[in-house]
Amino acid sequence: MRIAFRTHDLGVKGLENAIEKARNCGISAMQLVAYKFMDEIKYAPNALNAENTLKIGQSLGNCGISVPLIGAYFNPVHSDKRKVDNGIAVFKEYLKYSKNLGCNIVGSETGSFNDDKWTYNPLNRTEEALQTVIKTFKELAAYAKEVGAYVGMEGAAGHVCWNVATLKRAVDEIAADNVRIIFDIYNYLDSSNYSDYLDILDEGLKTFAGKIVVFHIKDCVFEDGKLKQVAPSKGMFDFDKILGKIKAYDKDAVLVLEGTAGDDIIPCMEFIKEKWDKA
Repeated sequence: MRIAFRTHDLGVKGLENAIEKARNCGISAMQLVAYKFMDEIKYAPNALNAENTLKIGQSLGNCGISVPLIGAYFNPVHSDKRKVDNGIAVFKEYLKYSKNLGCNIVGSETGSFNDDKWTYNPLNRTEEALQTVIKTFKELAAYAKEVGAYVGMEGAAGHVCWNVATLKRAVDEIAADNVRIIFDIYNYLDSSNYSDYLDILDEGLKTFAGKIVVFHIKDCVFEDGKLKQVAPSKGMFDFDKILGKIKAYDKDAVLVLEGTAGDDIIPCMEFIKEKWDKA
């Protein structure tokens, strides 16, 4: 098992500072989102090249930091088609240079008709929305195959692939052997199903057997009729059961503590390690 953090959750800017923070916290794996922690890397085409990607990948590798996932998230159903085109171009660029960066998997969620809010919209659950996502990710998977990389897809209740079944249908219709899954239990929850989180995890593990490359680990509380994300150990999740199920599925699983930051980083790492060892 590897515990990882998103680069921009470390609370610092710049590659050297991120490496130093990782060392100080005992972090040996990071979900790389370059444009969110390196000011010189813009979220735009032509931001990456052989030189700067090799520098990033080699700097991380030389310090013993692995990269299990590269994030290049974009909204494929955004109403501004220029933003969609930009997102596709950026995603392809990360695929092209993924191996230089130390990883061959680039991931994204499936978007929302609420544009930059990435929240629930009834249109998200239409056939038109799903077919747009399928068409877009099929294009990305085809390009990824050309450069020897993989595409990661992540579902969420407020997005087009809003449950396990919808994401499975998308993956099946994309029909590419280089599509993988980023699984986040919390993402699939809302006020109607939050108590079923273990059943949703079971469904995901069974449905995507052999395809899950990263688990996003969060916790949550239900307050004022809404779910609120909190750091692992501070919410309602039963991590003995969650980690037991994940460990049975894959003893070498990558657990990204997405959104865990600041003073929570080290205690949450220790909490997850302790629970994993007992699972």
